[in-house]
Amino acid sequence: MKNTILDVGGLHIGQAHDARVKTGVTVILPDAPATCAVDIRGGGPGTRETDTLADGGLIEQVHAICLSGGSVYGLAAADGVCAWLGNKGIGYSAREGIPPSPIVPSAILFDNANGGDKEWALEPPFRALGIQACEAASLDIKLGAAGAGFGATAGLYLGGLGSASETVNGVTVGAIIAANPVGSPYMPGTDCPWAWPYEQNSEFGGKRPPADYTYADAQDTKLTFLKAAGQSTVIGAVAIDAALTQKQLKRIAMMAQDGIAMAVQPSHTPLDGDTIFALSTGKKTCGSPVELAEIGAAAARCVARALMRGVYQASK
Repeated sequence: MKNTILDVGGLHIGQAHDARVKTGVTVILPDAPATCAVDIRGGGPGTRETDTLADGGLIEQVHAICLSGGSVYGLAAADGVCAWLGNKGIGYSAREGIPPSPIVPSAILFDNANGGDKEWALEPPFRALGIQACEAASLDIKLGAAGAGFGATAGLYLGGLGSASETVNGVTVGAIIAANPVGSPYMPGTDCPWAWPYEQNSEFGGKRPPADYTYADAQDTKLTFLKAAGQSTVIGAVAIDAALTQKQLKRIAMMAQDGIAMAVQPSHTPLDGDTIFALSTGKKTCGSPVELAEIGAAAARCVARALMRGVYQASK
């Protein structure tokens, strides 16, 4: 087990970044079209093709998920992913001679105020980064300053790209998160993460709160100086190696969002655009609402751990 979303199986992860711009892209590539749902909780989301996954729609399966920095400009990364997939003949095709239509829902985070060179005029780098990420897809994930988390911040700390996995009742659940929240991942006045109760094997430093700790108003979040409108955001995906329906995956995505609140305070603010996708990549059965609830709870824990792993690895 790698303790990443790749433990679920049926996926490759591609990442690319531009160090000059201080931004990047992460692409989740299922080995076969994967059933998918999405949940959006932040007040300032930036997304593409999420309406495609709404109840009552035609589409239940996707060919990739794209996560990007760059705010609205980063939505162009999915253009590159679509072009790359279409060039390989991957996507829905009405009939011979018509280009396939890959379904690539995507979400972006706001990293445009991180000091990188954003003077890109008419050529933002994100379409090219989307293609580069696809070309780099593998069975390995770099954590920390990587992919969509390359230019991220978390409160007044560095943000990053994190991943984690867990097995519950024989079903493997994994999460990949680009952590760029307005809120802080650390308990005020300490170096202890909010997510410390869920940590496994000291994966983000093994810190624990002081024995006499009591909560005080946070002084270490970006809220102290974020007075103008703007978004920060946690974006990512969870994957499950069980054969879940889109309706079941919607519930998993909703429960997975709780992992953000378990790792960051405050979370889901008007300034965030928190978006979580849920993918089914396997054939294991999930036969009852109780089993589904246990998978959803594991997904939330994985999100919390992945978020904090991204922050921790970015600071190393």
